[in-house]
Amino acid sequence: MKEKTDKATFVLQVFESIAKDYDRMNTLLSFYQHKRWRKFTMKKMAVKPGDTAIDVCCGTGDWAIALAEASHTGRVVGLDFSANMLQVAQAKLSEKGLEQRVELVEGNAMQLPFPDHSFDHATIGFALRNVPDLVQVLKEMKRVVKPGGQIVSLELSKPTWPPFRAVYFLYFERILPWLGKLFANRYEQYRWLPESLIHFPDYMELARIMREEVGLIDVEVYPLTGGITALHIGRKSADDR
Repeated sequence: MKEKTDKATFVLQVFESIAKDYDRMNTLLSFYQHKRWRKFTMKKMAVKPGDTAIDVCCGTGDWAIALAEASHTGRVVGLDFSANMLQVAQAKLSEKGLEQRVELVEGNAMQLPFPDHSFDHATIGFALRNVPDLVQVLKEMKRVVKPGGQIVSLELSKPTWPPFRAVYFLYFERILPWLGKLFANRYEQYRWLPESLIHFPDYMELARIMREEVGLIDVEVYPLTGGITALHIGRKSADDR
């Protein structure tokens, strides 16, 4: 329990400190791919007008905004534990005139402050590897989704082709932290990113966890860009009430 608490405290400190640079660095470090990955995800999700959604660990709000634009009139919530990240998200909502459409909540992904069966969709983007207990977070996402609803994770993963995998980890472990130092004056914080991936399950293992430990059905997996990122979509059984 102490280890989980220590991780949560450390991760909060990381994101509080990089919030103002997060979007710029995310674009740089992903080589502009993160927007393409999210666009692919939204296509696969097929959000309908009026659908409700919660974006867990919403960060600076890009996915919550995309969900609101797709649902048109449905309730959308963005939840994050970092006040600084939510402050950036709020500014984006104001710029787009979406303040009345997206509710931002400072909260804990391990204990979502919403009743059972509240949303049609629950998403988490590039954050599942940072939570203290990924199974608990996925179970909470499942709990707050309506029967038949979607639980969606878009996350960094590990390439399966050995030569590409070697180059990928060389970039992630040796080069990425120095880019963080150069462009955001944050070395230790960006060194955490590759460390957070080392013990994170690969995309096949995460799919197994979603099926067997979380109890989702119809789990679909889409490795993207050679497997450096993976999209997982599972459903809550219609009988789960």
